[in-house]
Amino acid sequence: MSPGKQAPEGQAAAAGARLQAMRRRVRLSRLVVWAAIAAGPVALTVAVTSAPAVVETAAPAKPATVRTGAGAADPGGYAQLFVGAWLRTSAGDATRWQARLAQSMAPDVDLPDPASGAQLRPQSVTAVRSAQREAGQWSVTVAAQYAEAPVRYYVVPVAVDDDGGSFMVTGAPAVVAGPDRAQVPASPYSVNVPSGSDLAVGIGEFFAAYLTGAGEVDRYLAPGVRLSGVTPAPYTAVTVQQLLAVQDAAAAERVPADGTTVRVCAQVEARDAAGRWPLAYELTLKARSGRWEVAALETPAASGEGGGV
Repeated sequence: MSPGKQAPEGQAAAAGARLQAMRRRVRLSRLVVWAAIAAGPVALTVAVTSAPAVVETAAPAKPATVRTGAGAADPGGYAQLFVGAWLRTSAGDATRWQARLAQSMAPDVDLPDPASGAQLRPQSVTAVRSAQREAGQWSVTVAAQYAEAPVRYYVVPVAVDDDGGSFMVTGAPAVVAGPDRAQVPASPYSVNVPSGSDLAVGIGEFFAAYLTGAGEVDRYLAPGVRLSGVTPAPYTAVTVQQLLAVQDAAAAERVPADGTTVRVCAQVEARDAAGRWPLAYELTLKARSGRWEVAALETPAASGEGGGV
């Protein structure tokens, strides 16, 4: 090999070694910060103060990715953590733990510079949408909720390595309009269930047992169904406000032949010492021996295809 080729290879090897060392420092600092977050604010402040490597690598020539653990795929939580720290910091106080955290996650992104005395800091930050734009490149929409201001939505670009275990924010957040409302399909629940029918009475008693502890839940279940009441009971009273069903058999005053199955959507009003709470449930019920029994309690779904609980 000629001398003219050795110098570039040596430089490349040295650059690779420096990059690996920088990555190790960033990974170590991130582990310290994550552990401190779990331990509490005081521990976090101490950990950040004792981890200057995050600041030292805040603006490398070629930013290093941050290892967060093997098997991670969707970077929504990572973007949420970054936006939360970024919105709560200031370019004039880059030594605070929020600033250090934000800079460690996005070395090339500037910190905001709020006016002196500004109180516009979010109460909560939530990732609401993640979309993969191309291989290794994601776009995450994050909602920030403020006490005295409308919700703001930020889109954050995030790079993900091949194994899905390392993330890095690659650009500043962009403020965007909120998501459009989705078109909801027509509900399959179109049959009104009379309030005084056996089905309505049985459902009312079931929810009283399930949500207030008034009676045993098991007595309202079909054979083979296992379902425990909510404990401790969160409410003191429950009233069924409306029942809508898919099948016409649900509208009968009396219980039909054994084996008849109906699906019902129940609008429930629950009360406790703190107030009134409107709830909704989907149930599958089956007729047996002259009574309706709960065969499944499902999560609400606009299409009517609920997931069993």
